[in-house]
Amino acid sequence: MAEAAQLMGLRYAVVTSVNRDDQPDGGAAIFARTIAEIRGRVPGCKVEVLIPDFRGDWHALETVVRARPDVLNHNTETVPRLYRAVRKGAIYERSLELLRRAKYLAPEMPTKTGLMLGLGETREEVLAAMQDLAAQGTDILTLGQYLQPTREHLPIVRFVHPDEFAEYKKLGEQMGFAHVESGPLVRSSYHALSRKPPPTFSA
Repeated sequence: MAEAAQLMGLRYAVVTSVNRDDQPDGGAAIFARTIAEIRGRVPGCKVEVLIPDFRGDWHALETVVRARPDVLNHNTETVPRLYRAVRKGAIYERSLELLRRAKYLAPEMPTKTGLMLGLGETREEVLAAMQDLAAQGTDILTLGQYLQPTREHLPIVRFVHPDEFAEYKKLGEQMGFAHVESGPLVRSSYHALSRKPPPTFSA
């Protein structure tokens, strides 16, 4: 990955992976080494990591945080009521705890999460989840439209109107998020390179 970043002349790299349950640390050491290798090969390149919840292994989280990514991202994906259907094996409260612990371990490091909309959640549930995420000190929130990748995946319950996305952006900023991206085409790393970090961050 570091070689690819160098060849492409990247100024911002987003690193993620499939779940690495085959690794004792869930792949945390691989994330940490990748961050170091990219920085070694491409000085000045910022690195955002999109990590799993490591099944609650907080030593694994510490391994990633010690590598000092420029942004630590862990997607919450959906509201608590839909977790069993949307995120089998995941626990809503565990995702909240990961974001809280990451902010505690490195207060200056921006933390980020995202929600997919259109899976059957209500407006009240979205706002409640946003409040939960803001309460963990999460800095950046993304909200986007869920799209069904294949017929085997969950169906789309509804297409969220752009005006509703705009409302969530405004309300999210009022809740205290430093930055909110909210719209039908928004994804986890939407405009990652073009986004200007909030002035209070030193990372």
